Amino acid sequence: MSNVLQSIEQFLYRKSEYCDRQQWDEYLALFDENAEFHIPQWDSEHVYTTNPKREMSLIYYPSRAGLEDRVFRIRTGKSAACTPMPRTMHLVDNVQAQQQEDGSWLVKANWATHFFRFGEAECFFGWSEYRLRAEGESWKIQSKRSIVLNDKIRHVLDFYHV
Repeated sequence: MSNVLQSIEQFLYRKSEYCDRQQWDEYLALFDENAEFHIPQWDSEHVYTTNPKREMSLIYYPSRAGLEDRVFRIRTGKSAACTPMPRTMHLVDNVQAQQQEDGSWLVKANWATHFFRFGEAECFFGWSEYRLRAEGESWKIQSKRSIVLNDKIRHVLDFYHV
């Protein structure tokens, strides 16, 4: 189990580094083409939405195509929200993993993302839940749900913040 956990931690660190360095092709390759990406919104002070097809979300992509579209718009300059791109630094902590009956792994991790844009430094923080499947010597993300704990935001929130 310790070798698997270490492998998962290294995978999450690599994912964070790809995002921080804006290595989008490498970042996208970590996601299965059917990977769901969900950032729920808070329904009340301690309850967040759980059904992205029926309830409000901060971000919801039913497959990797949503992330690919965002990356396309970033690269082509067609996203005013990302011009200029902020500098980011992702921190990942308290990684926990549990193998599921189907062989996939349910992974939970805390995160903080510091970002700098327009001369101001800010931070988003929360926790994420991943479903990973082994692929060769690495992993593929089948789903990612990130809970943003400080969701009263003054700036744009995008996939690269979580």
